[in-house]
Amino acid sequence: MTIEDPFKHSVLGSRVFYKDPRSALDWLEAAFGFERSMVVSNAEGKLVHAEMRFGDCYLIVDSEWADHVASPASVQGKNTQSVYVRLKDGLDAHCEQARAAGAAIIQEPADQFYGERQYRARDPEGHVWTFTQPMGSVSREEAERLGGLRIEGWHR
Repeated sequence: MTIEDPFKHSVLGSRVFYKDPRSALDWLEAAFGFERSMVVSNAEGKLVHAEMRFGDCYLIVDSEWADHVASPASVQGKNTQSVYVRLKDGLDAHCEQARAAGAAIIQEPADQFYGERQYRARDPEGHVWTFTQPMGSVSREEAERLGGLRIEGWHR
């Protein structure tokens, strides 16, 4: 029996932990264009769960609620993963919006040998975000030649 997901989640999402998740919600809206889809607070007003949408994907924004979760701000800026977001277009404008909102741009927008344009940004608590947009189709052989790499499997 298949049960319909009332929240309409995509197959894969990500959860990002913040020391100050309420501020993160505001910042992610202003800088990256995420939209709040659910915010759950307890009786004292503390945020206990939040979800944001970007296109057909979702992101859970959460607090440091247990010893095994932490914001990069709590672990000397270290990241053990990065959120990767594919834009349809407008990457350069998106980067400027993020910069204006205070994102540290750690990789300026640049064309990549595999047919994408991308930039990387660090948010106020240290999470690294990669934004990319397709620039055109590149064959595996061309990507190998341009990148000086051997590529197994190719999804284009």
